[in-house]
Amino acid sequence: MIAYVSIGLLGLLACSIPVGIVLFLLGFGIDMFFSPFPLSRGLGLMVWSTSNNATLIAIPFFVLLGEVLVRSGIATRTYKALDHWVSWLPGGLIHANVATATLFSATSGSSVATAATVATVAMPQAEKMGYDPKLFSGAIAAGGTLGIMIPPSINLIVYGFLTQTSIPRLFLAGLLPGLLLALGFILITVVLCTIKPSLGGERRVFPLREMLVALWELAPIILLFSVIIGTIYEGWATPTEAAAVGVAGALGVASIFSRVTWQMIAESVVGTVKVTSMIMLVVIGASFLNFTLASAGLGPILRGFLDGLGLSPLMTLLVVVLMYIVLGFFIETLSLMVVTIPIIVPLILHLGYDPIWFGILMIVLIEMALITPPVGLNLYVVQGARKSGRLGEVILGTIPYVGVMVLMIGALIAFPKIALFLPQTLH
Repeated sequence: MIAYVSIGLLGLLACSIPVGIVLFLLGFGIDMFFSPFPLSRGLGLMVWSTSNNATLIAIPFFVLLGEVLVRSGIATRTYKALDHWVSWLPGGLIHANVATATLFSATSGSSVATAATVATVAMPQAEKMGYDPKLFSGAIAAGGTLGIMIPPSINLIVYGFLTQTSIPRLFLAGLLPGLLLALGFILITVVLCTIKPSLGGERRVFPLREMLVALWELAPIILLFSVIIGTIYEGWATPTEAAAVGVAGALGVASIFSRVTWQMIAESVVGTVKVTSMIMLVVIGASFLNFTLASAGLGPILRGFLDGLGLSPLMTLLVVVLMYIVLGFFIETLSLMVVTIPIIVPLILHLGYDPIWFGILMIVLIEMALITPPVGLNLYVVQGARKSGRLGEVILGTIPYVGVMVLMIGALIAFPKIALFLPQTLH
């Protein structure tokens, strides 16, 4: 069964079949060849129960929140404000890329949306001010990955739903690693631009008065993040309700800046429907595959296979990490998550690891997949915004930031408290 799932998954994806359909086909195959019961007869109930889950309503709300922020111009104002505060560091405007991605991640929940927003705003500045195109582009692509780590994260919602893990605790667990990754990106940029100043372009120092005025532009993003996260952890709202409050807040902020039009709202809704439809097809397909795998007994088969290898829990975990790195080269990130969670997470729990900690470790591995070729989505998003140059320049620019992610993976394995400190302390 393990060989069937592995070969079938890679073979169907190689045929360019959409991932959601691939998951259903694998489930039907397991039902046909490995199950003594007609599992496909439960498909209707499975689709209904999955799509009817209130937790998943948070996904379209967070997608809509990001769409509103992008189309209303709030993200552009945030970028300009952060430019006033971080451009004095070696690397100059590159740090504004990372800082803007960090703040935008705290409201949008999507890495691709974060990367696209920052790239659209930043790329014209890089061309005018003579920045090294490789490092500048790489910083945007890497900073965009923070969208699936820093809460609220759509990927963490999907992980929590598929593993029945507390989403508020996952949000808390992702906050500290996300901020440490952002700090790591800034530090590696400072080091590189100190060694070779030509990489970073001009360092600019703004008058204190202009810096203080720029703080006003940061207020909307900080306020939205505080409202969303604050209502969840004060117990006033569930993640789904907090997402709805966030959308209302984003529309309110946009109206203050006179950016709300019927066209903007229509474009935001259409974009939300497209993204949410794709996500829901994958999630429903993953739920059906999960159901068939569990019913066919894959869990005991996989545990028996690994027990027969005689690997320690740490060695088994390292094998899983290596598997995610390799698969991340070829499979889109959300698809990689939902395909592997039904197989890997039960194994990890059997080895005694914490599901919340592993969720954060998985997210870092997924972040790496976003900026590693040939399928790294953020690479293509940033290249599309550049309008010139080669994709290879963006890939080279991400190498230092991939190194930071590898260090974070090692730190999470060696010190699980990095992810577990906030959930254990605040709960």
